Amino acid sequence: MNSQTPRQKILIVDDTPSNILILGEELKSEHEVVVATSGEAAIKKVFSDNPPDLILLDIMMPRMDGYEVCRTLKADERSRNIPVIFISAKNAVEDETKGLEIGAVDYICKPFSLPIVKARVRTHLKLKQQSAILEKLAFLDGLTGIPNRRRFDMVFEMEWRRASRNAQPLSLIMIDIDHFKAFNDTYGHGAGDTCLRMVADTLCSCQKRSADFVARYGGEEFAAVLPGSDLREATALSEIMRKEVEALDIKHSGSPIAPRVTISLGIASIIPQSRLSHRLLLEAADQALYEAKEAGRNQSRSVDLDLRD
Repeated sequence: MNSQTPRQKILIVDDTPSNILILGEELKSEHEVVVATSGEAAIKKVFSDNPPDLILLDIMMPRMDGYEVCRTLKADERSRNIPVIFISAKNAVEDETKGLEIGAVDYICKPFSLPIVKARVRTHLKLKQQSAILEKLAFLDGLTGIPNRRRFDMVFEMEWRRASRNAQPLSLIMIDIDHFKAFNDTYGHGAGDTCLRMVADTLCSCQKRSADFVARYGGEEFAAVLPGSDLREATALSEIMRKEVEALDIKHSGSPIAPRVTISLGIASIIPQSRLSHRLLLEAADQALYEAKEAGRNQSRSVDLDLRD
């Protein structure tokens, strides 16, 4: 394995220390191994900031058995894509069928063969990697290489729910390249594609927090989701974005407002509530963007929805 490649993490869940020792010793040469001796402890490790890539899960454990652990993990969006392999002394066909039906990717009966366990672990980790690559590609814009509208919709709704649970601010910036049709008409679509890529890269480079998220919303429009940022912080970031795009100094002789490519921005901020829809924030940012365009473009307009209560 390449020393530069992070080792994949395996969580072994078993209430029998000897089983954990045997499996851990066999797997630790190729993978990072963590352990849990109960279902409750396993769930805490999975929902930590550094979750495992695969779980080897015993079924017969006190209080919370493996079936219940698996159901819990498959019901949560944070963990449903982590492959679970049951390793159990329950060897009846109906036991294996039940395990696979509730979401496990494999079922190994005890006493297990270590070469078989290692082979199946490798197979499912490789499949998980391939699936993650395909999923990532499905969520990227083919032209600019940044997240696409589909990914934006998912992230925006997820961050809305998170902000609602934690009573934290959430801001949204809608961004539009000014007079982009005139740019394409003047310089051609090849130059237009290059312009879109340069603007996309610049907007992404302006992100201040790890949770900040920029996507291509469609055409010449982009969107930035800013979890934990209030209106003041979002407005400051929008001005950085506007100046950085203008500093690219991309010639735009077809623009009536500037000799170079510029952007207009609409900003909206709110502390979400469960009774409200996330579309409220989107519509407010869209309206603010419209007002920025009506006011002459190459500028931003903002609205704080909390002040409207």
